[in-house]
Amino acid sequence: MSFLRILAVACAVTAAGIAWHRQTPVDDHMAHMSAHDLAAPLVIASVSQGIAGLPPSNNSAPARLAASPRHAEWVKIAWEPGSKDSLMAWIVYPKTSNPKTPVVVVVHEVFGLSTWVRGVADQVAADGFIAIAPDLVSRVRGGPSTVELPGDTARAIISGVNTTERNKGITAAARYAMSQPSAAPKYAVIGFCWGGQTVFAHAVNGGAPGFSGGVAFYGNFPYNTEGAPTTDSLAKIKVPVMLLSGAKDARIGASMPGLEAAMKAAGKNYFGKNYEGAIHGFARAQDDPRAPTPQTPNPPRDEAEEKANVAALKDAWPRTLEFLRTHLK
Repeated sequence: MSFLRILAVACAVTAAGIAWHRQTPVDDHMAHMSAHDLAAPLVIASVSQGIAGLPPSNNSAPARLAASPRHAEWVKIAWEPGSKDSLMAWIVYPKTSNPKTPVVVVVHEVFGLSTWVRGVADQVAADGFIAIAPDLVSRVRGGPSTVELPGDTARAIISGVNTTERNKGITAAARYAMSQPSAAPKYAVIGFCWGGQTVFAHAVNGGAPGFSGGVAFYGNFPYNTEGAPTTDSLAKIKVPVMLLSGAKDARIGASMPGLEAAMKAAGKNYFGKNYEGAIHGFARAQDDPRAPTPQTPNPPRDEAEEKANVAALKDAWPRTLEFLRTHLK
């Protein structure tokens, strides 16, 4: 079978799987994303399912989802009790003998609820948790939908999702997942870029009963106009939080020593790590070829950067699982 034929089959399988399952402005995370990061993710169906035991890369996510043995489905959830408005979410259940399983809410990037984020949720479930990924642009896109928005479209409308709405969406998703018969009444939140900053905002907000911690992948803490974490925001954090970033993201890297000092001074349970050579978005990028842009239609491979991205995730994901297992007991 030719490569093009394999590619076509992979695309068809992925499409069939999808059909079956039926504050503030966009913060300052844009400022620390490179042109590579800002390029709308181009999902290339790959025969590879990525690296076993880690979330898939952007390109390997379709194959990972198509081959997943776990039960997953789309669900509509009210934004809050009694609300006529609802959001769409993707929920994945682990194969486990545990009578009660804790919940992990997976928060998407600025690109919206993408195939890649659903692939991350599948890995979270593979690692033993009920994973739910809410589409937090459901309202501003016109209502809940299982249709994946193009990355550029999601990025253009996400400024309409303020911090209050993000917290409502996470709370709604967590409560729905924790209401399932197999669920334990505990949840944590992990998020990427825009979703990483959303993790911190949810920790400041306090979350819903059962909120036990958050992991931000390359998401900046909400700062004041002087670029420092505000004392009142830090004081409101009652759960452990962790920040994992790529050192090529100079903006977040520069803020991390100050954030660590402020967290320590406030007596918070916090851990941060900056991975040398890895980019903003390393969990999605891994060793995928760089996406073409209008300015660089045929970008060269950067093998050193790709290796650094993979190495970062190989450390960051086990840290994330250790964090989740520790705080969701």
